[in-house]
Amino acid sequence: MSDTATLSSPSSISPEMDRISRKQRLQDFFFERITQFFAFFVLASLLGILISLAVKAWPAISSFGPSFFWTVEWNVVNDKFGAAIAIVGTLVTSILALLIAVPLSFGIALFLTETCPTWLRRPLGVAVELLAGVPSIIYGMFGLFIFAPIFADIAQPFLAATLGQIPVIGVLFSGANIGLGMLTAGLILAIMVLPFIASVMRDVFEIVPSILKESAYGLGCTTWEVVTKVVLPYSKTGVIGGIMLGLGRALGETMAVTFVIGNAHKLSWSLFAPGNSIASTLANEFAEASSELHLSSLFALGFILFVITFIVLTAAKLLLMKMEQSQGTKT
Repeated sequence: MSDTATLSSPSSISPEMDRISRKQRLQDFFFERITQFFAFFVLASLLGILISLAVKAWPAISSFGPSFFWTVEWNVVNDKFGAAIAIVGTLVTSILALLIAVPLSFGIALFLTETCPTWLRRPLGVAVELLAGVPSIIYGMFGLFIFAPIFADIAQPFLAATLGQIPVIGVLFSGANIGLGMLTAGLILAIMVLPFIASVMRDVFEIVPSILKESAYGLGCTTWEVVTKVVLPYSKTGVIGGIMLGLGRALGETMAVTFVIGNAHKLSWSLFAPGNSIASTLANEFAEASSELHLSSLFALGFILFVITFIVLTAAKLLLMKMEQSQGTKT
């Protein structure tokens, strides 16, 4: 009886509990500091990249002034540089990629989560995910040696004979059928970003509670109504996140675009015409930049690409916040 009382007495338990408590507090302290270090390390890396790009780009920006951002000329011989062609090429190819990839990704995700037979769902899902792992240079080689010749012989003449005859927009589908150009780059980018967007959409569609969809079906809703009125409102944050992931990939893609965009420093209303992007300009000229002003101009292009990506992500975040606030107001 006395032994039991001794073991259960506060004096015998307290030192052990204190030791465990101190150990746990020490573990929590180190865990908090380590995670805090990782968070600040990412922020410091981001600021370091931004500052280094700004410092390297300053000679070009100070030399050409604000006109650098809308000047079309890119003359290596005379050291006259402007970013307008690369900026337009980057934005046009990325927007084209999203216009093509987002509807296709939505259809793929909808099919895999709502209407696909069970035995086919997993193989198709794995196939979509495998496309995301294909190196970009493979897409570039496919675009240059296989897609571009077929596109020049079949698709471009068809587009010129149909859409090219429509007033106003017809100029977008005019010009020589060479296979390479802005539209080709946009199509290749669409193929590249499609698996990323589709995979994210499929994952967020799958986390929608089954009871919500079953309740909607029980009320007589069609599949389209369930998707538009239940699935999309519930998963809109993830859907927009997937689209932004694809847009980030499209904005910064280098090798695939370099293979198929044509690498011409000129602007044209035609999507068939060759052009350039920020990433392809950096890939083609960075190693050959001889003058300080040329190298600084390339750094300035990198800085502009960084700013464009930052603006896009910030706009997406603000859009999500506004959507959440409006939803809260409605409820």
